[in-house]
Amino acid sequence: MKTHIVPVLIAAGILATAAAVITARGGRLVATAGAADAGAVARGSYLVNTIGCGDCHTPLKMGAHGPEPDMTKFLSGHPEQIGPMPAVPARGGWLWAGAATNTAFSGPWGVSYAANLTPDQNTGLGIWTEEMFIKAIRTGRHMGASREILPPMPWPAFRNATDDDLRAIYAYLRSITPITNHVPDAQPPAQTTN
Repeated sequence: MKTHIVPVLIAAGILATAAAVITARGGRLVATAGAADAGAVARGSYLVNTIGCGDCHTPLKMGAHGPEPDMTKFLSGHPEQIGPMPAVPARGGWLWAGAATNTAFSGPWGVSYAANLTPDQNTGLGIWTEEMFIKAIRTGRHMGASREILPPMPWPAFRNATDDDLRAIYAYLRSITPITNHVPDAQPPAQTTN
C-alpha cells in the first residue's frame, strides 16, 4: 500500500509546483507566475523596456526637468480624461503630429491612440489570449482579426520577433498592474474637398 502512495504524493508535489497559484486580486482571480513562467515574465519585462513600449503607451507628464513618463499610468495608453484629439493637417513639411502625452498621433491615417496594454478586463488586454496577442503583432490587426493597427505602432518590425519573445512580452503584460483607462477609438482621416 505504501508503494502506491509515494508515487501519488510525488506526482501531486510535481503538479502543485508546476501549477500556477491562484490568488484573489481586486475581486478577480489572477494566476501568479510559477517558476517556469517567472523566466518568461522576466524576459518580457526586459523586451518591453528595451524596445520602448512605454515610450508611447505610458503617458508623459511635466516633471522638474521636462516631460517624463507618468509611472502611475504605466502602459495604460492615451489618458481617457484628455479624450479624443483633433486631426492636425500635415502641411509645411510636417508629416504627423503628436499629443504632449506622446500617446495620440495625427497623420494621413487619421488620429491614432496608444492602446492600454495593462491586463484590465474591460479597457486593456485582459480578455486577450496569447494567440490573439501574437496574431495582432504578426498581422497588424487589433485582436489579430479586426481593424488595422495604425502608425506610429511599429508592428511591421515587431512581427519579426520570435514566438518565444512574443509569448514572454504577453506574459509580462499579464503580470503588471491593471489600470482602467478607456482609450478613444481611432479616427479616420478628415474628409477634405478641393
